[in-house]
Amino acid sequence: MNEIIDRVRSIIDHYGLTVSTFADKIGVQRSSISHLLNERNKPSLDFVMKVVLAYPSVDLYWLLYGKGDFPNPERENDSDTSTLSKKEIKLSNAITTHGSKSSASTTKEPIRIALFYVDGTFESFEIKK
Repeated sequence: MNEIIDRVRSIIDHYGLTVSTFADKIGVQRSSISHLLNERNKPSLDFVMKVVLAYPSVDLYWLLYGKGDFPNPERENDSDTSTLSKKEIKLSNAITTHGSKSSASTTKEPIRIALFYVDGTFESFEIKK
């Protein structure tokens, strides 16, 4: 488990962050990072996913197993904003595609839309007819 903690320290050092800034960026309490770095707590899946989503250059397999490269050269230039925009575009396209009437005899109409945020929260919207 110490190896994951070492990789988290590498991420913090690579970006020149303080522990507080890193915690704020991934959306966890500062004390959680402190407990993790002091090996009082183990990283949860939620924590790992928040790191990967907040820092596109962090490869999931590298963070979990140390396999691969950090920073990931293919994703080093991605920014959080461009990644989020791509996700928003995909969601928008999915909504448009599913919400439009097709020429087929059966149509699919959405009944609920859920938005999942990097900080682990979500919102659900019912489609009104």
